[in-house]
Amino acid sequence: MTKRDPGDRSVCVLSRRSVVQSAAALLGAPLVAKATTAWGQEKLAGSGEVVAFSWGGSYTDGLRRFVYEPFTKATGIKVIDVTADNAEPQVKAMNQAGRIDWDIAYIQRQNYPAMHQDGMFVPIDYSLWDQEALEGTPPHARLEDAVVINQFAEVLAYDQRAFPKGGPQNWADFWDVSKFPGPRGLEAVLGRHTIQFALLAAGLAHNDIWPLTDDKLDSAFQKLNEIKPHITKWWSAGGESTQLLINREYAMTAAFDGRLVRPIRDGAPIKFVWEGAYLSYPYLTVLKGGPNTANAQKFVAFANRAEIAAGWTQGTGYPGPNKNQLKYLPADLIPLLSVNPENASKCVLEDSAWLAVKRSDGKTNGEHIQERWLAWRAR
Repeated sequence: MTKRDPGDRSVCVLSRRSVVQSAAALLGAPLVAKATTAWGQEKLAGSGEVVAFSWGGSYTDGLRRFVYEPFTKATGIKVIDVTADNAEPQVKAMNQAGRIDWDIAYIQRQNYPAMHQDGMFVPIDYSLWDQEALEGTPPHARLEDAVVINQFAEVLAYDQRAFPKGGPQNWADFWDVSKFPGPRGLEAVLGRHTIQFALLAAGLAHNDIWPLTDDKLDSAFQKLNEIKPHITKWWSAGGESTQLLINREYAMTAAFDGRLVRPIRDGAPIKFVWEGAYLSYPYLTVLKGGPNTANAQKFVAFANRAEIAAGWTQGTGYPGPNKNQLKYLPADLIPLLSVNPENASKCVLEDSAWLAVKRSDGKTNGEHIQERWLAWRAR
């Protein structure tokens, strides 16, 4: 692979790269079946290149090994990767300039509607997908011009050494400092994650969390006032919470699922629970006007094959939505993944469409929530 660096690595609220940058290092070498070269040559064969965005670091290293290289071997198409913390600013800038240099970009769900309306993406060619990919990927993950790329969950994790008789099982337990004593951690950066946890601790059902109306925000901040004195450190980097658990500086904390997998599989005395996890996912898009659109469509079809989806999961730590990948994954990894239907049923899916809606003051709901969060944190 050839690597291009766009140069602009500006970070919005939470750097996505900070969430995933060492994800590949969290997982051992996968035992994934190799891509069927004959299938790739028959349906996806080509030449030239495809310019694909990703978040860099070991996340991209994992993609090179377990997705890009098999794709090139099967199709003859080279992958040229570009990396940045967020794709949206550069995609918008390229559209304004009238020159699209990339073929593929990852777009956060809350940013997708406006960019979709502005016609920045081309329809996904699902006729190139094999049946296993189509059947395993649910309809909500296959939009007209976008495909879910992978899932992120923020979960409740705890140190088993602190709770040898059993640890917290939900966010109400996290708030119960008498039954489950010990230092705690929560995320400092994106307020909506922690606000969800507070509402669950206050007794709201999963289906009642969204939308995060002002009255729910009031309730969440009242609940957060209770736990604030027991938060010994508000973490801001994706791997920080996991490391503090391992160091015994936390007894329990919110943490990203992909950051926990490797330590757990390596024997670290950590557990996490899926109940009330905050679940979200970005989209993969093919950019309108890109230099290699046909090759981009072939890459999307290849990456969503069940075998390759399993490789993506093991190479990055974060699973795509194709449930058929489960048959290609190690048995001990499956309980640790949000693509496992049993785990997914316990999560709360972010309402990104609502977050993107503008209020009467011109700010989006997401911006309003974040402003309230930062003001509360500063008190």
